[in-house]
Amino acid sequence: MAVGRVLRERTAGLFLAAVVVSGFGSSAMRLAAGIWVKSLTGSDALAALALFAVWLPVLFGPLLGAVADRLPRKPLLVGTNITLAVLVTALTTVDSAGRVWLLFTVLVVYGSLAVLMDSAESAVVAGAVAPALLGDFNGLRMTANEGMKLVAPLTGAGLYARYGGGAVALLDAVSFALAACLYALLRVRRTGRPGPAAPGGWTAGVRQLWGSPVLRPLVLAASATMLCAGFNGATLYAVVGDVLGHSPAYAGVLSVAQGIGSVAVGLLAGPLMRRLPGRVFPAAGIAVFGVAVGLRAVPSDAVALTACALIGVGLPCVLIAALTAVQRETPDALLGRTAASADTLMMSPNAVALGIGAGLVARVDVTVLLPAVGAAAVLTAALLLVGRREPVVPAGPRVTAEA
Repeated sequence: MAVGRVLRERTAGLFLAAVVVSGFGSSAMRLAAGIWVKSLTGSDALAALALFAVWLPVLFGPLLGAVADRLPRKPLLVGTNITLAVLVTALTTVDSAGRVWLLFTVLVVYGSLAVLMDSAESAVVAGAVAPALLGDFNGLRMTANEGMKLVAPLTGAGLYARYGGGAVALLDAVSFALAACLYALLRVRRTGRPGPAAPGGWTAGVRQLWGSPVLRPLVLAASATMLCAGFNGATLYAVVGDVLGHSPAYAGVLSVAQGIGSVAVGLLAGPLMRRLPGRVFPAAGIAVFGVAVGLRAVPSDAVALTACALIGVGLPCVLIAALTAVQRETPDALLGRTAASADTLMMSPNAVALGIGAGLVARVDVTVLLPAVGAAAVLTAALLLVGRREPVVPAGPRVTAEA
């Protein structure tokens, strides 16, 4: 099986192990940070800003990706994880509202270094995994990330409740230290692709995305889908309370259902991308996501759980397809900038829509809003599917020069 072939690749296996280890600590910290701020300050707004602080650096992805393209990738991955391990250890001193500024500072740096790592990781993967297996690898990576989100937040919350935020910080530090050791074992190879010399500057990644008939429609479709995902996310507590009649804690049950769906599609992504022609895989995923969003307006627990699972199945498809296309179509010298630019373009609409959606939920009935958002996603899928087809240029040969 293709999954077995990916796991037998030494670099791919080590990389996935590093994703699991560091992802566990990161997921635990992201939930605990909000709880930490809330308990120290009593402010819901500041607690919400804790998550925003981690996401903020995504807006500067092209700039950070340019940095990643100019540094050796293996030392960057090792050094960044060591830096993060030391950095989060400083959070053990945050024990009062007066020290919350330190937590926010660390979270912003944390998010910035995460963008750097994501850029370097995309380039490492493109050089280590055969082009035909990139979809399988990215699916497995999605499974690893989503799997950690199912167990790590509960671990972080429990650890915080028993021992405080310092214990969660130490757990995160250990996870980054272990990830650094795994990255140190990598044999990083660069990819060789034919074509003109890569243009310089931090905008080169955006130009690469916009100028590619393969990448542009996928990234635009992913951006539109994540915009819809943000509006959908903003309705979570309204659905739980107004539509289903449960307490806010029930949101955790729905999140688990969505996570299970994402884990499942991650395992199936590679085979599906090989069997479905052209843009059918991402378009089908967006369509499933759109239908599921509309179903969340139905006042039924069974329908809500099914809809959340289907959202977990559908939403990652276009993200996996877009990331795989970036890795296949982008010259090595541009991979960091292009991957970071794609991440910014795809993920920023989610944050924007969450903010706008919070206001809409107060003014528009969710039983009206959700079907409208779902219809917009289905329209996005249709536009992607019927858009002009362009030939895909095969990935060039790989070279074995160690980086």
